Amino acid sequence: MDATAVFEAQRARLFGIAYRMLGSAAEAEDVVQDAYLRWRQAVGVREPAAWLAAVVTNLSLNRLTSARARRERYVGQWLPEPVATADGALGPLDTAERRDSVSLALLVLLERLTPAERAVFVLREAFAYRHAEIAGVLGLTVSNCRQLHRRARLRLADHRPATARADDGALFERFLAAAQEGDVAGLERLLADDVVSWADGGGKVGAARRPVLGANRVARYLIGSLDKFGAATEVTFAEVNGDTALLGWVDGTLSGLLAPQISDGRVVALRLLANPDKLTFLAGQLSR
Repeated sequence: MDATAVFEAQRARLFGIAYRMLGSAAEAEDVVQDAYLRWRQAVGVREPAAWLAAVVTNLSLNRLTSARARRERYVGQWLPEPVATADGALGPLDTAERRDSVSLALLVLLERLTPAERAVFVLREAFAYRHAEIAGVLGLTVSNCRQLHRRARLRLADHRPATARADDGALFERFLAAAQEGDVAGLERLLADDVVSWADGGGKVGAARRPVLGANRVARYLIGSLDKFGAATEVTFAEVNGDTALLGWVDGTLSGLLAPQISDGRVVALRLLANPDKLTFLAGQLSR
């Protein structure tokens, strides 16, 4: 295989590493491109997969500090950039653990971690790297990597993974129907009592800048948000970040994404993305 073919065989995995590290598809693409340029100049690489993974991880670490500084100045609530995953864009998601590793819920919580903790957690949990392998990638000791992994898991102890059930599809249909019909009581019955809604408009689109708490408030907020778009909105379903999401289209343009997080047959969290900059990558994927 020539150099380009070797790299392309690793592209999805490299993009998956960078995206989990950064929470941004656009930045992950930039990292992968930088890695490709370095790969073209590399000589005598015996294990391309390991070498490329190390390069992408360290390039992502270099970007994390500036990315976090930008997020501190972000208008309203920051949510990760969504990615369609049905085509394997983030690598195989064949287990519940791998799907959870790209969930919007977990990616938000990963912002709690230090860059080193995040790198260790991503490589260990999402890609099953051994601690010795991670130590080689990051230039740390095995003992240090174990400690970083333990600290990361403790910081994420309150993570609430989605639990898929056979009737989740029917719940989505009822959820959408109740929201579109303005049925507050019907929507409340599908929401957990302590449900929380987060919205990311980036200061460019009207969206709640603080979390909305409680079933009644979330139901009314969601119905009001859908009313803003009016009858011109077409709603479709797609697999986004390993789970089902609702996509809102106005005149053929992707205008919003709603990602309900379901656990034990009820919606425990909602994440709404309306910042047009955050929807560009996903729209491009779907157009292809």
